[in-house]
Amino acid sequence: MTPDVSRKVLVVVVGGSERQRTEIERALMSFYKVQSFAEAEAAKAMLAKTTPALVLIDEEVPPKGGYKLLINLLLLPSLQGVPFVGLSGRPQSDLLDFIEAKKLGVALAKPFLRSRLLKSISGLINKSVEQGWEKIEPVQRQALTKTVALFNDISDNLESGEPIPFASVRESCKPLAQAIATQSYRDILKGVKGHDNYSYVHSLRVATFLSLFGTTIGMKGDELLLLASGGMLHDIGKMTIPHDVLNKPGKLSSEEFTVMKSHVTNSVALLNSGLEIPKGVIVIAEQHHEKLDGTGYPNGIKGGQLNELARMAAIVDIFGALTDRRVYKDPMPPEKALGIMAEMTDGLDQNFLALFRHVLLDAALEAA
Repeated sequence: MTPDVSRKVLVVVVGGSERQRTEIERALMSFYKVQSFAEAEAAKAMLAKTTPALVLIDEEVPPKGGYKLLINLLLLPSLQGVPFVGLSGRPQSDLLDFIEAKKLGVALAKPFLRSRLLKSISGLINKSVEQGWEKIEPVQRQALTKTVALFNDISDNLESGEPIPFASVRESCKPLAQAIATQSYRDILKGVKGHDNYSYVHSLRVATFLSLFGTTIGMKGDELLLLASGGMLHDIGKMTIPHDVLNKPGKLSSEEFTVMKSHVTNSVALLNSGLEIPKGVIVIAEQHHEKLDGTGYPNGIKGGQLNELARMAAIVDIFGALTDRRVYKDPMPPEKALGIMAEMTDGLDQNFLALFRHVLLDAALEAA
């Protein structure tokens, strides 16, 4: 499937060598619409009329350099509030120092990892989405701000080798569970539209839908909180998967799919090494890709071996994946997604699917 550029936000790249600009374009083109310029004047003329999601400036920009260009761009009304990424290979860089001092974005010294560039751009673009959460009523706002902070903290934990503390997870998921218990969740699902961290968006939607399942069968309190926490952590191993594989548009190769499937065993390993992670949370992470007929992964368990939490999570995970919005696809209509799932008689628990069908449909339509 060819990505639809109209769904992508614009990133403008200015300066640096032609080779560098080409490499950056290739790195970004799957996720963003990219327009690049070799020199300052053409970039300035375009940016005076267009507001991109982000501007990336290299120190080496003809005729007067990246720092002078940045100073001029900051005078443009069209760029008020737009974040910047600065690149420089110089030991002392006015461009990078200014970006850091004025908190305009991210300053990257060359050479840098491609993954760091992607993470920096994604994080800056997400800030504008997250600023919109300030307008949401308090409980739903906290559900969003606390869970995204949780996701960022866990990412930091993994990089530093620190265990995941469930006490923090539980505390972060309390507003989400509270919102679900009072059926006030519409703005949570709407609030993550346009957010650039797909793993976070998918996990939050799964946590929301899974918690809604729980309320349908009478769960509340700590049980509901376990479902919310399990949903947020069910794909935590995806933080270990290379960005190219995790966010690849189109079908994965057999080798890439093997790498992708490893997120489950990685999730379980991370949770088992965590602090006081409940068994139910680990079961959700371990079994949500298993199928009733034993054709799922990673362990090929089937039938009565499948935990009820996992059966619920499998339904929610597939529904979430089909109805998620990606830069390369529109969300599938919920009715169509449920129709496809109804045909998965060998893989999904159809009794659970029938029981929860209206809950999923109502939730997805509420957030449309």
